[in-house]
Amino acid sequence: MPYRRLPNTDTARIKAMQTAFQKGEDLPPNKLAFSPKLFVELRKLLTLFESNINLYRDSVNIQNSKSKNYSEVLCKARLYLTHFIRVMNMAVTRGDLPAETRTYYGIDINDSTVPSLIYENELVNWGKKIIEGEELRIRKGRNPITNPTIAVVKVWYENFLQALYFNNAQAKKNRDLMEKNDVIRKDVDKLILEIWNDVEKNHAEYPEDERKTMNEEYGIVYFYRKTELVKPEYSILAS
Repeated sequence: MPYRRLPNTDTARIKAMQTAFQKGEDLPPNKLAFSPKLFVELRKLLTLFESNINLYRDSVNIQNSKSKNYSEVLCKARLYLTHFIRVMNMAVTRGDLPAETRTYYGIDINDSTVPSLIYENELVNWGKKIIEGEELRIRKGRNPITNPTIAVVKVWYENFLQALYFNNAQAKKNRDLMEKNDVIRKDVDKLILEIWNDVEKNHAEYPEDERKTMNEEYGIVYFYRKTELVKPEYSILAS
């Protein structure tokens, strides 16, 4: 026995709605197998759903296209901050700088390790401390650390902040669009079910083969189970 399967992907949902909508465009209301009220709702919801799905896909594509650049900027900022701290620590080890130099950057006077810069928030916090600390040292007349200079570190750090802001803003936009689509999707599923029920009800008196073909013209999708080698008698199933 064939069974009816409602769309379970957005592409399938849009196709089902487009097929039903085209029927509504081609036939007068008295010939249409679902109510004019549902057709009006379909017109509005199809436009809204298609628009929001496309907005979401475009937004995700934008984020994906920028992800490689973001990763590169993130790695560069982390690399320059790491090198700056290591150079400073080596200067302290050689005696070129006093151990107290570390305190300018918020690092313990006896701590010769590089702080963790694995996570983005760590990079944001330590980058700010390192840059502000070195700029304060220079204003006090201390010799600047070179190779890399704080100016170069700052360029990559600010590039990272800009990329991080864009990435976070784009991710939030994607989440907002996804949540909005989740709400609309429920209305879409409800509408498709109502249209399909109307269509099957209005074609219930037709012979089996003709009825199935007519229903499929409205976008209804039927499946036969794998174990059904011979198509059994067709009957209308509610979903």
